[in-house]
Amino acid sequence: MEHIAYLALGSNMGNRLTNLKAAAANLTPQMAVKNRSSIYETPPWGFTEQAEFLNQVLMVYTYLKPQALLDHLKRLETALGRVPSFPNGPRLIDIDILFYDDLVLDTPSLVIPHPRLHERPFVLVPLAEIAPDHVHPVLGKPVHALLDEVDRSDIKLFK
Repeated sequence: MEHIAYLALGSNMGNRLTNLKAAAANLTPQMAVKNRSSIYETPPWGFTEQAEFLNQVLMVYTYLKPQALLDHLKRLETALGRVPSFPNGPRLIDIDILFYDDLVLDTPSLVIPHPRLHERPFVLVPLAEIAPDHVHPVLGKPVHALLDEVDRSDIKLFK
């Protein structure tokens, strides 16, 4: 059975664009990219004394169950060169699960939907580009409505 997941990709170290492309290219065979947002340049969030990020959201089909998907994504981050850092610190690549079907999951290792996606314009802008009407299963609001509730003035289309 195929599941639909939305993944947020981010990078602010090295060749940021190459990092995003490598992450998307290496998702197979466990998942297939069915849609991708534009790439956006965004200011750092949380810890602000670092370089700007490039961010993108992908819609993928996968046969992996949620925990297996998370494990696969963490292995991929490591294979692409990510090293442990501090929360919200600089990173070569970051891949987060935003949504997985309409699942609501809260375990010690994984929370779906992503618990802070509704606060983060760097996630909502690209997500709204490819899934504006997707309804957040906990908040009961479509992505475009969540986007209207955040300041997105610092989010720029990357050229």
